Amino acid sequence: MGGQAGRYDQYVPYKRVDDPEKLRRLMDAVLMIEADIELAGLLRHIVEEAATLVGARYGALGVLNESRTGLDQFLTVGLDAAEELAIGPRPTGRGVLGLLITDPESLRLAELEAHPESYGFPPGHPPMKSFLGVPIRVRSGTEVWGNLYLTEKQGADEFSEEDEALAEALALAAGIAIENTRLHDRVRVLSVLEDRDRIALSLHDTVIQRLYASGLTLQAAIRLPENARVAEQVGEVIDDLDAIIDEIRSTIFELTDAAIPGGLRRAVLALAIELAPTLGIRPQVSFSGQVDNLVPQPVADHVLAVLRESLTNASKHAQATRIVVSLKVGDGLTLEVTDDGVGIRLRHNGREGLGLGNMRTRAERLGGYFNVGSTDGGGTRLTWHVPI
Repeated sequence: MGGQAGRYDQYVPYKRVDDPEKLRRLMDAVLMIEADIELAGLLRHIVEEAATLVGARYGALGVLNESRTGLDQFLTVGLDAAEELAIGPRPTGRGVLGLLITDPESLRLAELEAHPESYGFPPGHPPMKSFLGVPIRVRSGTEVWGNLYLTEKQGADEFSEEDEALAEALALAAGIAIENTRLHDRVRVLSVLEDRDRIALSLHDTVIQRLYASGLTLQAAIRLPENARVAEQVGEVIDDLDAIIDEIRSTIFELTDAAIPGGLRRAVLALAIELAPTLGIRPQVSFSGQVDNLVPQPVADHVLAVLRESLTNASKHAQATRIVVSLKVGDGLTLEVTDDGVGIRLRHNGREGLGLGNMRTRAERLGGYFNVGSTDGGGTRLTWHVPI
């Protein structure tokens, strides 16, 4: 019986928490993440509530890439903007973080850097000693979706067994909430697809057929012995009707092929053309993945706002002769803007300007990240990634 009880406690981690106050706080945290069905807000809630629950100074959530070999997203709490910028690119899953990917079991360390798998910290990274990492699983625990990382236990040298149980319990609830969010998103997508199909069918079966019939009527009228001017006017009407039919057919194609009106591809290309005179050059634009089918309207709005800000910054500060825009949709959405200009310039206090800060805020509100780096030639690379 003892072995069975131990296995039961493993799958129900809160059974290992004895403190009634901590159990109450755990319940509050679980209710908060369950109440948020938007994935962007959900991810930040998970990290914030976990850090508060176990008394960690820093928290992070890493989302695995499609091949489950590294981290595709990395969301942090506890770091200010200057610290984030000083650290540089987000971790991709090496060292101890990689250990949780290859061996997805809870890990608790008193000295993070003393672990044989420790990869060390980059320059500018704040010191971190105590460490607690737990996997986040979805699909009834059969698939590891990501990992929750907590560091720097406040008021003690290391995290306790009870802290580990609390983090595991929160990760378990988070996995359920993430899967629920996925289901909500799928339902919304299916609803949009059904609406598009219904509208497209309605246009095809009623509007186009009626216009086509009107065109036939007018063509017949031309053959009647009427004034030459009337015949000319009727011919113009027929031409107009043909143009309307072409426009409606184009609309049907867009409704069938794009999840947002007009399609995100067209909007991105239009924005690049619009800003070309200001930039002095026309950006090179490339797409990968189902850009028009999988990107929800709210995310598309953020993409266009971030792209406008990126290109505007380049026109003001970069002195670039070449700008490349890449939009990829796969395991999330990634917008990358690179230029061959003079490189990124921060304000005199080392902090980001308002534009860069806004782009970072937009990414983090959607549960993503925003990185600013340099290209091999000394220009600037802006990377904006969000889950979809």
